[in-house]
Amino acid sequence: MSAREQTANAEELRDPALVKIRDLIYRTSGIFQPENKFYLLSNRCQRRMKVLSSRSYADYLDHLNSRATRETEMRSLLNEITIGETCFFRNQPQIDAVTKIILPKLVTMKSKLAYKKIRMWSAGCSTGEEPYTLALFMSEQVAQKLKGWTFEITATDLNDNSLVKCREGLYSDYALRNTTPQLRDKYFTPHGDLFRVRDEIRASIKFDRLNLQDQSRILFMKGFDIIFCCNVLIYFDAASKKRTIEHFHSGLNPGGHFFLGHSESLYGISEQFRLVHFPNATAYLKPVPGEAAGGVQ
Repeated sequence: MSAREQTANAEELRDPALVKIRDLIYRTSGIFQPENKFYLLSNRCQRRMKVLSSRSYADYLDHLNSRATRETEMRSLLNEITIGETCFFRNQPQIDAVTKIILPKLVTMKSKLAYKKIRMWSAGCSTGEEPYTLALFMSEQVAQKLKGWTFEITATDLNDNSLVKCREGLYSDYALRNTTPQLRDKYFTPHGDLFRVRDEIRASIKFDRLNLQDQSRILFMKGFDIIFCCNVLIYFDAASKKRTIEHFHSGLNPGGHFFLGHSESLYGISEQFRLVHFPNATAYLKPVPGEAAGGVQ
């Protein structure tokens, strides 16, 4: 942080309205802005304040609390706060773990069921690179090894602008930097300087806005075999993380797996899962009835 940012941070900490905005964001979304990140909160708020011609944090807080457009404005502020950067095939070891180890086990476990479907949830999908990556390798698996099987991917995010980009399916060459030429040629079409995901891949994903702290809506997120929630919980405090992890555990089928970001873990948060080690990757397994949780495999 620069000296200027430190000075601004010290001044803004003395503004009770900014602290109240921070607390309102937390109550709404579970996202917590620590004091050493107040300069980022200030920057995001000031972008919205400029749009609204709001000259003080107190006035902007009134927009968030009392004005008729308060819900719309909170969504706009959350759009500013939850901007992320990602790419296709960002974590190849996780993909390898799914394709080489997890999918064969799921197929064996679900082979006796009437419907042969693998269900995945990309929670905090940002601009769509992760769920589209899942759709690409699942399309390859169904074509090559999983004859007669289908897959369903649900992708959710809090950021409206990110979801617009998800649905457009347009990406730069940089976003595709880890994608093989074979997959690029097969699943993307050139669109000026960008590449568009082919319609059949876009149709395989259901994109939806979801606040992971919305207790009423998240209760309906059930029956998943694999959940990815990478680099999202880093913005939550311990209480918000625990609530969210409880919902993920409830949403997973027994024998299902849950992936976090490379530097994240459930240590001290939940003992309901079993930590599973794969080559250069880890995941959390929801044990089937009769198996103990809290161990390491």
